[in-house]
Amino acid sequence: MGFLSLTQCSGGTPVSFPPKLIPKRTVLSPSGAGGGKEKEERERKEEVNRKIASQKAISIILRREATKAVIEKKQGKTNSKKLLPRTVLEALHERITALRWESALKVFELLCEQLWYKPNSGIYIKLIVMLGKCKQPEKAHMLFQAMADEGCIINHESYTALLSAYSRSGHFDKAFSLLEKMKNTYGCQPDVFTYSILIKSCLQVFAFDKVHTLLSDMEKQGIKPNTITYNTLIDAYGKTGRFQEMESTLLEMLEGKDCKPDVWTMNSTLRAFGGSGQIEMMEDCYEKFQSAGIQPNIKTFNILLDSYGKAKQYQKMSSVMEYMHKYYYSWTIVTYNVLIDAFGRAGDLKQMEYLFRLMKSERIKPNCVTFCSLVRAYGRAEAVENIKVVLRIIENSDVMLDTVFFNCLVDAYGRVGCLAEMREVLEMMERRGCKPDKITYSTMIKAYARRGISSGVKELQDMSRREDNTS
Repeated sequence: MGFLSLTQCSGGTPVSFPPKLIPKRTVLSPSGAGGGKEKEERERKEEVNRKIASQKAISIILRREATKAVIEKKQGKTNSKKLLPRTVLEALHERITALRWESALKVFELLCEQLWYKPNSGIYIKLIVMLGKCKQPEKAHMLFQAMADEGCIINHESYTALLSAYSRSGHFDKAFSLLEKMKNTYGCQPDVFTYSILIKSCLQVFAFDKVHTLLSDMEKQGIKPNTITYNTLIDAYGKTGRFQEMESTLLEMLEGKDCKPDVWTMNSTLRAFGGSGQIEMMEDCYEKFQSAGIQPNIKTFNILLDSYGKAKQYQKMSSVMEYMHKYYYSWTIVTYNVLIDAFGRAGDLKQMEYLFRLMKSERIKPNCVTFCSLVRAYGRAEAVENIKVVLRIIENSDVMLDTVFFNCLVDAYGRVGCLAEMREVLEMMERRGCKPDKITYSTMIKAYARRGISSGVKELQDMSRREDNTS
């Protein structure tokens, strides 16, 4: 059954959030009995034993990371060079995935000392990509050189990993220079993946001139954009409001035979129009994408909910919620955050609080975005006591707060005239390791200025200047 026609719903007053819309859980059938259970129990015990053994070995690695003295001691008195391959590789993979680059490099150093170790291009490439994501291009270059020194095959994949490290850090001169080197190196010619990575990095800093140069270069090289390339362009054009370029790119994609739009294309297009308030265009695009056989996913519905919420079209937002419930789309933290923010903006604190309780009952941990929405809503409603309740909840959680949250808190206290509490936010930021930014100070200055407290304005202006000089 197709999605309901969004254009049939009309905007209106906020709709009460019906309790029946609790996300449904999938019920799994029980597993077989008898021999299946015995096998399952045996496999479970083996897995426990393997984990115990791994933990003992990994503890050597972790102690090795602590100090040089410990490293030297372990080398002399234990078999730290005879660790199981799986143990070391799992430890390395865990750190690469978590982008813990310093720890990953130490584990890699330990890996290289193992008696069974042989240089592996794949491991080097994963490390270089990780260092690129962590904006460590110099270290990525050092690994690339070590990779070559150890006799690993240097191919276009290796070059692309290093090029990615340069471009992610904004070192475009080095990235483009490496691209030229790839063109002139046998067996290392850049492919569509290489160009797509560089295009994405250029788009992130709005270097559209470089993007056009790369697209022209691809055409000269006979390299056709793929779906990822087009999606990257469509998403960037949409986020920057370059709708004409976005639509022409989408049209070019539709006319081509090699790649077709997918759900990512649809989501980027809907986000662009919905985020800019062009609701009718968003709905029209949704219908066309669905007619083309592209099915929505949870991100699609989150985009629709967010767009309708910000456009205050609560009836349509409710229709999307009902559809998600009917077809068993499990709500994510993004879904809850979007709805909490929408009801908070509408001033419907009762429904906002209901969603927050529902979120916790579904064992979805609120994050910084969730608390920002709550604080903003309570600030608009001048509900100071509720803000303090939110802060107590945060104190009893492990949520990571950022400067954006504290800016919301400053604004909320400033709105209701709680200037003493507003000043205390600076101390809270210091305890949490967050630095005030220009928005923090300008928001506080406006709060003092509204009440004609010139001394407070001057003091905060001086603090802001000192912060600028030290940063």
